[in-house]
Order: sequence, then C-alpha cells, then structure tokens
Amino acid sequence: MSRIGKKPVTLPKGVTVTVGKDNVVTVKGPKGELKQAIDRDITVEVNGDEINITRSTDQIRHRAMHGLYRSLLANLVKGVTDGYKKDLELVGVGYKAANTGNLLDLSLGYSHNIVFEIPKELKVSTETLKGQNPKVFLEGIDKQLLGQVAAKLRSLRKPEPYKGKGVKYTDEVVRRKAGKAAGK
Repeated sequence: MSRIGKKPVTLPKGVTVTVGKDNVVTVKGPKGELKQAIDRDITVEVNGDEINITRSTDQIRHRAMHGLYRSLLANLVKGVTDGYKKDLELVGVGYKAANTGNLLDLSLGYSHNIVFEIPKELKVSTETLKGQNPKVFLEGIDKQLLGQVAAKLRSLRKPEPYKGKGVKYTDEVVRRKAGKAAGK
C-alpha cells in the first residue's frame, strides 16, 4: 500500500465532501468550493469526518495514482479551510509592481511594462516600501492555480545568478556565482 495513499484525510468542522457521478469529488468549506475529477479505478469513501482512498489493484499505474489523489484531496480540504499564499519579490533597480483589481502592472527592466491579468479565483496585492524591494502577494483556495500563476510571474524575469536580479519567491535562495576573475 502507498504510505500516503492509505492515510485518511481528516475533515475539519464546516467542510462537506460529496462524490458525484463520474467520480467527481466536490469539497465545500468556509472559503469556497473546489472540484476534482478522480480516476475511475480509485475509490473515494467519505466516513464521518474522514476521507478514505482505495485502489482496485496493485498495478503500477494504480499505485502511482493512489498517493496522488490522496494528496490532491488533502490540498482541496486545506484550500477551502485555510487557503494558500505565495509571495514574490522583485529584485532590481527600477523594478516596480502595481495592481488595479486583478490587473498586475509590472515594470521589469524591459522597454515596456507588462500587464498581467490574474484569474478571478485569486486575489492579488502589491506592496512597495522605501528601501525595500517591491512585493507581490497572491492568495487563493486552489493550490494548483496559485502555483501556476506564481510560476508564470516568476518566468517573466527569472533571477539571474550574478547579481540576483529578477522575480523570485520571498523564501527562495538564489545561488550566486562569482563574476569575472581579475586579469593577471
């Protein structure tokens, strides 16, 4: 058995889980509602305040999906109760970030500003304090969507290894390289 797959997902108070037709699991909580389609070979059972995931056989494909779907359901439950956050930092001279609603306006050293539309499921806010790098804060209940949007923002100007300039996660450590060695 999969170590992760056989662990039950505990449901906090205020969270309801329903398994619909075509094996679509719907999780409702205080922050919203999320759905996840589950493979037909994986069985999802709701017993009181926990979710149990079982597989039909010990095929490699089923063993691989067992832990995956348990983790996805645990992420849904955590998302509708607590939500997820990602913080990005813009390191570089003249780099700026501003938002109006869900439109994020980034100045990242290119000849033009980048206007990035954040999906309506996420909330975005920016902060620019004197003497510190501008920061972008993303919040939402869908972990996959949040990670994808944060990765897309980071890919607009990845941190480079010499001066560390670029868009990085606040908890990310950029490995620095030594510059050119001086001549003889």
